[in-house]
Amino acid sequence: MTDHHTPGLRPANPHFSSGPCAKRPGWSLEALGDASLGRSHRAKIGKAKLAEAIDLTREVLQVPADYRIGIVPASDTGAVEMALWSLLGARGVDMVAWESFGSGWVTDVVKQLKLEDSRLIGAPYGVLPDLSSIDFDRDVVFTWNGTTSGVRVPNGDFIPADRKGLTICDATSAAFAQKLDFEKLDVVTFSWQKVLGGEGAHGILILSPRAVERLESYKPAWPLPKIFRLTSGGKLIEGIFKGETINTPSMLCVEDYLDALKWAKSTGGLDGLMARADANFAVLDRFVASSDWAGHLAVDPATRSNTSVCLSIIDPQFIALDDKAQAAFAKAMVDALDREGVAYDIGSYRDAPAGLRIWAGATVETGDLEALMPWLDWAFATRKAALKAAA
Repeated sequence: MTDHHTPGLRPANPHFSSGPCAKRPGWSLEALGDASLGRSHRAKIGKAKLAEAIDLTREVLQVPADYRIGIVPASDTGAVEMALWSLLGARGVDMVAWESFGSGWVTDVVKQLKLEDSRLIGAPYGVLPDLSSIDFDRDVVFTWNGTTSGVRVPNGDFIPADRKGLTICDATSAAFAQKLDFEKLDVVTFSWQKVLGGEGAHGILILSPRAVERLESYKPAWPLPKIFRLTSGGKLIEGIFKGETINTPSMLCVEDYLDALKWAKSTGGLDGLMARADANFAVLDRFVASSDWAGHLAVDPATRSNTSVCLSIIDPQFIALDDKAQAAFAKAMVDALDREGVAYDIGSYRDAPAGLRIWAGATVETGDLEALMPWLDWAFATRKAALKAAA
């Protein structure tokens, strides 16, 4: 039910942005005091820090021992682009998209790489495409968790083990909060700034043995910028996957990532992180179940994200508004919550339907989400009253 009264309890941490996301509980700059600042990343200490980050990533994320893990520039976007430009073109590709970022990869493949043998398997915000229509004899590019729609694949069962093509998965808002089926994935990418609350500008690229085989046996028809090159003389540049990064990384960001990974281990590793995200999602799910104005953008409960939770406004008065008025209504709610200092950056993504997007990943405390829920009612009620008064 809606509530016109200002709630008394406030979230201790109002950071509910979907990226960069909240820092881990208890974080402070002092936690980064051991960063190797003012030193070359190629010095012994720098390479050791980068190698430790790779090793801890493997341990916490439960990456198979024969998969390579590399730290690359330009966040998740850089990691995905490296995969697309280096691997695609050897066979046809199915592009699977149901929200903004997946659609962005379609644009790159069709308009930049100009791959003629590409198929779009798409769906609107709120639902998954027909996954059974994917041809895994072809390469397949998809997001595991749609950050801007709150719609995820429930598991990797739709991917056959005997596939002939490669599966390239953007997992940036899924990694460390959802169980990734690595045996079904040939390329996995993510950034530090999502579930672990790390800093931006760095990405992770994970390659299966099948992806490495493609890299070493196939040369794209287009020139590759230096920043995208993963091979030299037809062989994988192994140093990238041992801490010898392509360009200079921020060792302060590396230290922050190490701090987040060590915190992740202390919470029970991957299982503990997933449990925290699931508990956070449950708060939002209970709120929606009891609300007369809020709904899930993700239609099927099995596909609802436990990190980037997207809420629709289902009140009839709101639905009767045109798109511009709906966007203004939702923005007014977001702005009111921001002014009160109880929730920052929770508006829906600019290309998504008007509504709210609340991060529920592992670095968010469940108690803070519980404190936020009455404020959502307050923001909706006050905005609806203002709309009624203006009519």
